[in-house]
Amino acid sequence: MTNRNRAMFGPPGHAYVYMIHTRWCLNAVTQPEGTAEAVLIRALEPVAGIHLMVQTRGTSVLRNLCSGPGKLTQALRVDGRVNGADLVEGELRVVEDREARDLVHTTRVGIKVGAEHPWRFYSRQHLSWVSKR
Repeated sequence: MTNRNRAMFGPPGHAYVYMIHTRWCLNAVTQPEGTAEAVLIRALEPVAGIHLMVQTRGTSVLRNLCSGPGKLTQALRVDGRVNGADLVEGELRVVEDREARDLVHTTRVGIKVGAEHPWRFYSRQHLSWVSKR
């Protein structure tokens, strides 16, 4: 454990935020405290605060607001200050989409080790919001 990844060892349902290639990445911690495991949130469908996202991202093309981990964090103004934040009851929340169905799993984008594993998931009905198909 290091200062950089300490939040990933914390309780599930909290944010693990780190910077890579000058972009922030938002992850949701998924395992019990003490076990380092988190899921990268790669994209989302903007449904609220769109006018603020447009200002922040500098584009009015909805598809380009949050269709990638760096775009998503920029649109939501996520940075290192969000690291460790509660994603269940905090200001920034991950919520279940009860309408989501027809889940797709594919291989991860941009990795070499473990690239064969189906570690990437999205709902087919939200395909237009996925960063890379």
